[in-house]
Order: sequence, then structure tokens, then C-alpha cells
Amino acid sequence: MTGETPSGDGDADRAFDADVAIVGGGPAGCSAGVFTARYGLETVVFDRGSSSLRRCACLENYLGFPCGIDVETFLELAQTHAVEAGCRLREDLVESVAALTDDEFEEDDGEPEGAAEREGFRLEPQEGDPLTARFVVAATKYDGEYLRGLDDDGALFVTEDGADGSIERFDRAYPDDEGRTPVDGLYVAGPLAGCGDQAIITAGHGATVARALLRDLRQREGYWGTFATQYDWRRDREDRQEEWADPERWVDRLAATAPDDRDADEIRRLAESYVADRDETYIDTETASRRAERGQRRLADILDDEVLLEAVDDAAILERAAALERSE
Repeated sequence: MTGETPSGDGDADRAFDADVAIVGGGPAGCSAGVFTARYGLETVVFDRGSSSLRRCACLENYLGFPCGIDVETFLELAQTHAVEAGCRLREDLVESVAALTDDEFEEDDGEPEGAAEREGFRLEPQEGDPLTARFVVAATKYDGEYLRGLDDDGALFVTEDGADGSIERFDRAYPDDEGRTPVDGLYVAGPLAGCGDQAIITAGHGATVARALLRDLRQREGYWGTFATQYDWRRDREDRQEEWADPERWVDRLAATAPDDRDADEIRRLAESYVADRDETYIDTETASRRAERGQRRLADILDDEVLLEAVDDAAILERAAALERSE
């Protein structure tokens, strides 16, 4: 993939070019982007095209590919998935990330109120225009140099003794297990966070970090406890219990655990929003089947045509051709 792909329908905060900027288009970055974009956040993934994974001759231990998969096809699938989820993909190298200052925000009626909402970052790429984002996910493997200066005490980097003398590198202990850092709005995913090098583990960590970001965002929006956790899954509508479709039940449930600073109107607003989002996770059998077929066709689009033809039984091909001829 090259260039910048069109975005989905995410509704970005008007004070920023994007809600989330992800630096790194490998397994961790794309996985994080799938979760944030599906939540509705305007997400941009920067990919410089030199992922360390490309040095792997064949990826043979990623679950779901029984005989392995070549790395180029895997990365194309990962980045296509991110784009299908709503991410914009920019093929560019981020040279620096800096905290926004007050005078960099737009001075108009759309300016967010409150210091917490005004925090954000400015990303300077090697080519193209700078981009501002409310959140940044650093998902590169080796180099965190573009993050230098974001902290106040220099704790982002540590000095170690190497074969050629002392070296300075990003401190992989700086983020917590879910990728949070002391810099508000900055998250770290994948090997840069010390999670390991295996692709399947870094992809899982990318999803973990994205869910931590979404939970933090929902807490800022007023949710708490389990209600702040966002579950991205689709459920069979036949399993839906109608009594839990009633917002009043959720009003009572939220009220039972609400912090003291939440008033009745706020609890009702959050409950109605929560049940509306929950209701959208249920789909009927026909929709599920249609999406499954679409997923298989999308996968087939990426696979090599000759390999697909060799894998299909000759009799099935002849039968399909005859059916198409009869329909004309």
C-alpha cells in the first residue's frame, strides 16, 4: 500500500487533525488501529515501510495460518484490515512528536473547554504536512527517538553499556503493562514496550493498548468501573435478553455503583448511551452470514489467483462455469 488511504466515518475532535495517531504500521500498530477506528475514533497509522518483520523469511507461528504465510501477504492483510476498519494509512516516517502548546489550538467556537481536553500532540513527518492528534500510540520496534523531549525529567531514555561503549535507548519499562505512560495521552505498544518480538504477541499487545486507551477515554467521558471497558465483539441477536434492552434497567444498575459526583441526569445520559451502544453489538444470522462471506471474498482478493485456482477442485470450477453460462 502506498500513499494515504481514505478514512472511515470517525468523528474527530475538531481541535485535532485526528483522534489517534499510531506510529508504526506493523502487527502492533495495525491491531491498535483496528480497535480505535472501529470505536469511531479518527485514526491515522504512519508506516515507513521498513518493518523489522520484513526480515522474516516466512511467518509460521501466527495462529490461523496452518502452513505459514509470507510476510508481505501478512502485512498487506494487516494494513488492509486497519483501512477497512476506518484507519488512514500514511506512508511516512515520523521524525518527532511534541506536546501541543496553547497557542497551537484553533481559537474558534469549536475549541474544547478544560485543560484536560486541550492536551494533544503535533507529529512532524519526514515528508508531508504535520498532523495533530489527541492521542499517540508509539508502535515502532527499535527506535523511540521521535519521542524525545515529551517527558519532563528525561526518563524516556536510559543509558546502557554496549560492545561499542555506552548507548542510549528508549526505556521499555517506561510504559506500564497496558502501554500507558506518565505522559498523558501517550501510549506505547509492541516491542518498544518490552512485550516481545513475536508477531502474534505484538498484535495482541497492540489490541491491549488500544483497549486501555479507549477505557481511559470513556472514563474521561464519565463512565467508571466495568462500564468504562469497551468490548468489541458481535453477538447473536437471538441471544439478546429483551429486558436488558430497557434503558431503565441500566439507569438503576449504573446508579447502584455511581461515584458521588454523578447526578441523576448524568447517570441517565450515560445509561442511555451505554444501552444504545450495547444494542448495536447484536446482529441477526443473515447479517452474520453476509459478513462472513464478505470476509472470505476480501481474503480471496489478496491471495494469488493461480494458487486459488490450483486449490479449487476442477469439477467445482467446471460446475461454476456452467452455472454462470446458464444464468446469462
